[in-house]
Order: sequence, then structure tokens, then C-alpha cells
Amino acid sequence: MPAPSAKRSSVPFSPSFRWAGYLLGFAFGGFFDGILLHQILQWHHLLSGLDSPALADIQVQILADGLFHLAMYAVAGAGLWLLWRTRREFGGDGADRLLFGTFLIGFGVWHIVDAVLNHWILGLHHIRMDSDSPLIWDMVFFAFGIAVTAAGWLTLRSGPNGGGGRSRGGLAASVLTLAVVIAGPVALLPPAGVSTVTALFPPGTAPGAVLAAAATVDGRVIAGADGVWIIDVPDRLRALALYREGAVHVGGSLFPIGCFSAGLS
Repeated sequence: MPAPSAKRSSVPFSPSFRWAGYLLGFAFGGFFDGILLHQILQWHHLLSGLDSPALADIQVQILADGLFHLAMYAVAGAGLWLLWRTRREFGGDGADRLLFGTFLIGFGVWHIVDAVLNHWILGLHHIRMDSDSPLIWDMVFFAFGIAVTAAGWLTLRSGPNGGGGRSRGGLAASVLTLAVVIAGPVALLPPAGVSTVTALFPPGTAPGAVLAAAATVDGRVIAGADGVWIIDVPDRLRALALYREGAVHVGGSLFPIGCFSAGLS
């Protein structure tokens, strides 16, 4: 039986290893919000709570959601980079529990930050924009974040491997990586039944060039200005060809960044 102090013994994990879990959990929280609340339930967009007519425009709403998901990609990328840098620590005693605990804390903190900052301080949106009592839904969202954060903290406090057994840090890292890598592209997809994409073209692109680009994918330009265009594309996979026609970002496609356009040319 381990000595009473064994539970409090610290394995020399680096701060980078811990931050890998925090960042991956935070990014997954953002993707979870985008997939469940923006797409499946369609309860709000990022800027649904703002009254400005300019910000209420559907182009701005879709663009804001896209930029939000790109920001989550940046957070996830930083977490994956830290995870790769600290891969030698996967075999440490309690590495799996540390990763899952920090991941849960990051996931929960996302919900807390979103509720406090975006819902109450900035007023960008509420969980249920169509509710007569939006505060109740916001409080449920906030309480969910507190509960998940507490679960992560308890996971860390429970000690390496729950008091025995072999660490599976490599397996834990693989599971968390797959969760984030899969959730990212799914978060970019539009709500069910929506066939439109938001295509960003370089400044100065002529409207005629955008119309021609849409025609190459059997699409139809619905609206657009200043490089941001909404295009109806019945075949979602064909929307990727817009990169070949000069688009630098196609929201709702399977890839988020226009650097893939080189591979499509």
C-alpha cells in the first residue's frame, strides 16, 4: 500500500504539458458550442445579441462565426504544438489523468468565460435568443461550466492513475487530439439544410470574377460586398473548388484556410 504522502507526490511534468490540456479543452469547448448551439440547435450566432443593423446582417453574422472558429483553431493548434513538444512526458506516472483533468478544466473554463464575457459583459448573444427568460439558459450554461471545471479539478486531485495501474499518457493524448481534430472541421459546417457558404476573396476582386467563380461550382451568388460573398452551392464538396478560383477562405467547407487552394489548382 502506498504511503499517505504518495497521493501528494508531484511528478515533474512541465507547465507546457499542463497547458496542452488546458488549451485543447478550451478549443474543444468552442467547437462544442459552434456544433451544438450554432448548427444543430441553431439557438444563436456569435453576434445575435447586438442591435446594430450593420452587425445584424447575415453576412456579418456568418463571417463572425467563421472568425470565431478560426480563433479556436489557433488555440487548438497551440495546444497540439505543446502536446507534441512534451511527448516524452506521456509515460510519466499519472500523465493520462493529468491530461484529462486539464482538458476538462479548459473545457469548463470556456463555458464560464463565454457566459461571463460574451453573454453578460459584452452582450454579444445569449444561449436562447428566442427565450422569454434568456438569463435562465445563461445560468444553466454557466453552471455547466462550473461543474465540468470542478470535475477536472477533482480528477487532478485524485492522484496518479487513481492510486495504481500503468499510465496511458500516449492513449490519452491520442484521444484528446482526435477529439479536437475531428471537432474542428465539423464546427465549420453550416446548419442542417443550409447549402450556402461564405467565400472571402482578396480585396479588389471584381464582382464579375466572383460570379464566374460561383458558376464553376454550379453555385449562385446571393449577396456580397467588400470581398465577402454568400454563395449557394448545392454540392458542398464542389465548394472547395472556389479556392482554385481565388477564394482565400470558404466558410462551411471541409477546410478552413485558403492555403489549400494551391493543392486544388
